Amino acid sequence: MLLLSFILDGCTAQQLVHSKRLVTGASQTEAYLPLMKGKTIAVVANPTSVVNGVHLVDTLVRMGVKIKAVFAPEHGFRGEAGAGDTVKSGIDSRSGLKIISLYGLHKKPTKADLSGVNMVVFDIQDVGVRFYTYVSTLQYVMEACAENNIPLLILDRPNPHGFYIDGPVLDTAYRSFVGMCPVPVVHGLTVAEYALMLNGEKWLEGKRQCELFYIKMKGWDHNTYYELPIRPSPNLPNTAAIMLYPSLCFFEGTPISVGRGTEYPFQVIGYPGHGVGSFVFTPVTIPGVAVKPPHENRQCNGFNLYDFGNEIARYSGKLHLNWLLQMYQSYPDTAKFFSPFFDKLAGTSSLREQIRMGWSEEQIRNSWGSKLEAYRVMRKKYLLYRDFE
Repeated sequence: MLLLSFILDGCTAQQLVHSKRLVTGASQTEAYLPLMKGKTIAVVANPTSVVNGVHLVDTLVRMGVKIKAVFAPEHGFRGEAGAGDTVKSGIDSRSGLKIISLYGLHKKPTKADLSGVNMVVFDIQDVGVRFYTYVSTLQYVMEACAENNIPLLILDRPNPHGFYIDGPVLDTAYRSFVGMCPVPVVHGLTVAEYALMLNGEKWLEGKRQCELFYIKMKGWDHNTYYELPIRPSPNLPNTAAIMLYPSLCFFEGTPISVGRGTEYPFQVIGYPGHGVGSFVFTPVTIPGVAVKPPHENRQCNGFNLYDFGNEIARYSGKLHLNWLLQMYQSYPDTAKFFSPFFDKLAGTSSLREQIRMGWSEEQIRNSWGSKLEAYRVMRKKYLLYRDFE
């Protein structure tokens, strides 16, 4: 209970308005169908790309829009692949459309992929966290569009972490697919806002700029909390997991399990042996969700954080580092705690070094201050919705 009471003491309440009348960009067909008239389009989509209960691609096909291909990001077009699994190209069995993987042989559309395409449409539910790979896919798609003089249309969706920014700002020396630009872990932007920043800061390859169109949401701003109706990826099945994700994903670069292969992914933490905590779980392979998860078939001891993710994290407006610090301190061999992937997730080597030196959470947070403030100022230039401040 020491860990849990510490979390409660560390939370600062934030008043958010719960949106019940949000209208996504994809739901406003009257706004974007005229833009597609007479064009051959490609669609970047996944299972969250839904219009009134029907997939965007199926909706567009029924409306007579000519679609040449669908680009599939991590987890696939219909959500058939687990985290990190190769996404295969092929033919969609429902629509008969060609599926081109952007998480297999290549992550950036090629010139051949875009041949004959007059517009690319991007409609994916992001979660507003730097290491969530959909914004990396967005960047590569924008680069391909810029290089081939093809406009990109973004159908905007809410950011469940859009009411705060937090975490270390990425050092570009640690640039990877889980972090491509110098933004904090929680960047506080919708996909359309993020795209405007990529253009405005000239972060695309060759400092090119993509011709960009977007359909804004109605009934949402950065003071709004909205519970996502569809899981954004297989291992973020509910509100608790989504809200805990920015804090717990650091553990993917350590020996600590975050519950992949259980019914509680990104809601529990633990490891085999006599560690801290009394919650017990055993990861197993779950097809399409977790194949050979860390510590497969081994009992792990740790903590169930579901209640905090569901009831507290969404109001706290910050990352929670105390779990990471306590797990490091309790681990039997701290020299083996961090893998090289940890620095890619953190976007810097500083967080790992600070933890090893015994810094407190307050000291670590203070070290982010100046870069976070500079980012905060830059971010304001690209906001499409009323900010949380």
